[in-house]
Amino acid sequence: MLTLRHLAIDTVRENVAFLNRNCTRYHAEEFLGLGRVEVRGETRSLLAVLNIVDDPAILGPDEIGLSGPAFRHLGLPEGTEVQLVPPTPPESFEFVRAKVEGRPLGEAEVAAVIRDIAGHRYAKIEIAAFLIACASFMTTAEVLGLTRAMIAVGARLDWKGVTPIADKHCIGGVPGNRTSMIVVPIVAAHGLPIPKTSSRAITSPAGTADTMEVLANVDLPMERMQDLVREAKGCLVWGGHVRLSPADDILISVERPLAIDTREQLVASILSKKVAAGASHLLIDIPVGPTAKIRSAGEAVRLRKLFEHVGDQLGLVLEVAITDGSQPVGRGIGPVLEARDVMAVLRGAPDAPPDLRARALHLAGRILEFDPAVRGGAGEGLARRLLDSGAALAAMERIMAMQGPPPAAARLGSLVAEVPAAADGVVGAFDCYRIARIARLAGAPNDKGAGIDLLRKVGDPVRKGEPLYRIHAGTNADFTFAQAHAAEGCGVVLVT
Repeated sequence: MLTLRHLAIDTVRENVAFLNRNCTRYHAEEFLGLGRVEVRGETRSLLAVLNIVDDPAILGPDEIGLSGPAFRHLGLPEGTEVQLVPPTPPESFEFVRAKVEGRPLGEAEVAAVIRDIAGHRYAKIEIAAFLIACASFMTTAEVLGLTRAMIAVGARLDWKGVTPIADKHCIGGVPGNRTSMIVVPIVAAHGLPIPKTSSRAITSPAGTADTMEVLANVDLPMERMQDLVREAKGCLVWGGHVRLSPADDILISVERPLAIDTREQLVASILSKKVAAGASHLLIDIPVGPTAKIRSAGEAVRLRKLFEHVGDQLGLVLEVAITDGSQPVGRGIGPVLEARDVMAVLRGAPDAPPDLRARALHLAGRILEFDPAVRGGAGEGLARRLLDSGAALAAMERIMAMQGPPPAAARLGSLVAEVPAAADGVVGAFDCYRIARIARLAGAPNDKGAGIDLLRKVGDPVRKGEPLYRIHAGTNADFTFAQAHAAEGCGVVLVT
C-alpha cells in the first residue's frame, strides 16, 4: 500500500498521478509502458495518467501523489492507504470502437460511454476518439440519447412544481452579445423565475459568467442559487459549481483544442444543461452572419429544427430566435467593457448601445410570452416598460446584492491604443472572429479590464486616421500581441 498525498499541481481537467522512481512498493517501470494507472482505495478508485518523480523533496518513495483535479475526483482524504493496479479499459470503449467503424449507437450504449466519461475512466485520447467519431456523423436518435445521458450523470435542480421556469441561451459566435444580463432582470422583474447558469469563456473574449463577475459573485453553491431564485426570481451564476451535466464540461475540454464544434454536439451540450437546471421553457438565440458561428439562413433553419426535435422529446417548451450576427453587439468586448454596456442599458443612459438594448428587449419579450398571463405579441412592449420604469434595474441590483460582491475589483486596462482607419469610407462589415481574437490577445477574459471598445459600427462614416476602436490591456506583453494582430488585419471592412 502507498500513502495518498495531494500535490498542489493544477492539471486542469486531467487526472495525473505521481510516483517516485525509487518507490519502495512498486517498480515504476511496470506502469510506464501503460501510460496510466488505477489508484484504488477501499471504497473508490481513479484512472490517472502516470508521471514519474525523481526529486524526493516532492514525493516520498512510499507515497502516491495526485494532482489537484485527480485528488478531488478520487474523493479520499490525504493519508489514506491506496494501491496501484494496471488500468482496466472501460467496457464501454467497445461502443466507441463501433462508432469509429461507422455504426450508429443505441441509447444504452451512448449512456454507458457518458457514464464512464463522467466517472473519469476515459483518457483524453479516448474521449477524442469518441468526439471525432461523432463529428463524422450522428443520427438524430444519437443526439437525443447523448443529451439524455449527459443529463442523467449530473445533478438536477428541482423547483418543486413551480412552472414555468424560463431560461435562455445564445449559441455564441458574436462578440459583445451580452443580452442575458439585461434579459434576466427584465424577466425577474415581471416575476417569472429565470435561473441563468452560464459558462466562462473558452474561446471568446467573455462569457456571461466572466462579465457578471465584474459586478457580483458568480460562484454559488446549488442551494444558495435556488434560494436566490425563489427570493429574487433570477440569478446569473457560473454553472460549473453546481455540477449540471458534468460530462459536457469534460467533453468541451477536449473539443476545444481539436476545434470540434458540430451542431449535434452543440445541441446536446446546451439542452442537457438547461434541462438539468430545471428549465421548462427555453429560448435559443441563433445569431447568423458571414463571420459568426452560423453563417447562412439555411444552416440556421437546420439547427433550429434539431433543437426543436430534441427539445420536444425532452418535454421542453422551446422557441428559437434567429438574430443578426453580422457585427459585434454593443460597443464593449471584454468583461469590464461589456458590464459597462449592460449597466448603461439597465440605467437608461443616453449613450447606452441601442443595438444591445433592442436585441435584449426582443429576446426578453419572447420569454415573457411564456407566461400564460401575457398576451401573444405583448411581450416586447411589457419588456420595454419594465426596463424604462427602472424595475429591471432594481431587479438587477437585488440579484447583485444577493449574489454578493465580486471576488476582486476589476478596472479597465490602462494600456490603450487606438486602431485607425486606413482610408476614408464607411464601415461596411466586421470580421467577428478576428475582433474577438484581438480582444483575447489583449488579455480578455482572464484580465477582466482587457478588450476592445468599438467606436464605429456598420454604416458609420470614418475619415482616414480616425479611430475605429480602442484596445485596452493590462500588461505590456498582451498589449503588444493585440496591437500586432490588429496591424495585420483590424477586422473592420471599409467601403471607400
